[in-house]
Amino acid sequence: MGSGDREQAFFGIDFGTTNCAVAMLQHGKGIELANFSFRGETIPVCRSVLYFEQSRAASGQRRVHGFSGPQAIERYLEADEKGRLIQSLKSHLSRRSLTGTEIFGRRHRLEELVTRIISDLRKRAEEQFGVSVVRATVGRPVRFVGAESEEEDEFAVLRLREAFLAAGFERVDFELEPVAAAYAYEATLDRDELILIGDFGGGTSDFSLLRVGPEVRKRGRRPEDLLGNTGIGLAGDAFDARLVRKLVSPALGSNSEARSLNKILPAVPAWIYAHLEHWHYLSFLRTNNVREVLKSARIRALEPEKIEALIAIVEGDLGYQLHQAVQKAKFELSQREHTEFTFHDGPPGAASIDLRIPVARSDFENWIVEDLAAIEHSVDVLLSSSGIKPHEVDRVFLTGGTSFVPAVRELFTRHFGLERIEGGHEFTSVAQGLALSAASRMDDK
Repeated sequence: MGSGDREQAFFGIDFGTTNCAVAMLQHGKGIELANFSFRGETIPVCRSVLYFEQSRAASGQRRVHGFSGPQAIERYLEADEKGRLIQSLKSHLSRRSLTGTEIFGRRHRLEELVTRIISDLRKRAEEQFGVSVVRATVGRPVRFVGAESEEEDEFAVLRLREAFLAAGFERVDFELEPVAAAYAYEATLDRDELILIGDFGGGTSDFSLLRVGPEVRKRGRRPEDLLGNTGIGLAGDAFDARLVRKLVSPALGSNSEARSLNKILPAVPAWIYAHLEHWHYLSFLRTNNVREVLKSARIRALEPEKIEALIAIVEGDLGYQLHQAVQKAKFELSQREHTEFTFHDGPPGAASIDLRIPVARSDFENWIVEDLAAIEHSVDVLLSSSGIKPHEVDRVFLTGGTSFVPAVRELFTRHFGLERIEGGHEFTSVAQGLALSAASRMDDK
């Protein structure tokens, strides 16, 4: 592709807490998504993970190898001796106190780790699209996880920009993720609308209220078209954590007791179960200190079989597999009123773990009631600060995996009516909208 053609290609990159997506827009050809291969399947998203492992060279020197995305997950699952798996880097960008982490004896800055993921994203996009990817419009949440001020949000953006520039990008523009989703929805319209966008990621839920449509594009976008934004630092990961806390951890002894010096006490410290709620934290439990704590707990526990199952999960470093089972149960509860959480590990007839726990959608909805209230409050604040009544909103467009949760959709149905709720391309609409935003920035010049 020549330099003239390159100028007609516009790129959008959705760097998410859980998943990433890359979209290219070419005038006259529409939008194309970068594809990734995972365990024999082609998918339009890439997991936002890194995996580091060690090998020993013939000289005896240890070497560290790093992998990102689907390859990172595959290497992790295949390894007998697990290395270091890192996820949710985006959720730490606003934290000034978190500068980096040590991996096999070497200190890595947070920006450096983010750069590794972005570099591999860029390489994959260039291989598929056949064009150099050096400029992009990148998504950002309304409020980063952990950010309590605009200064902390801007600090997160600065770190993200640094990572993109270090990955070889010459220019990076940022767009709010819900606004990008609005551009993707706008492409389907034949009339102007006032819309509310709900973008539910892994770490944040963001909302924007704006006017979109063919006439808006024709006359050119104006600042007043965006009526307001709100966001909160919780979404899919928080829902998963509630399932682990309320459903899985009790089966692994979180409510179990042990006998100690004629006293009945909790069998295992609560902080160990807190690590289970975030699958990438589980590796931190594979220490001699935790092993001794769990071994002692198993001996004293009134329900030793539950502690045995916990030990098997920790020793097997099965956090990823456990949370995949949690997400499967969450998905099934989005389809029906009851399901069974199942988690099995070990050869037939000799399983060290075999969990089968029935769960009702109503139970799950009770566990996330505070999260739902926080989401509803965020939407109410957006409407109130914008001076817009619910009946004045023409359409509500929901995107992101958590938008499938019935209780989330019911929240918006109560406010706006079922007939005004839309969805589609839940995992890629932000990336597509970012590519459209990149093109509109060029058109405005």
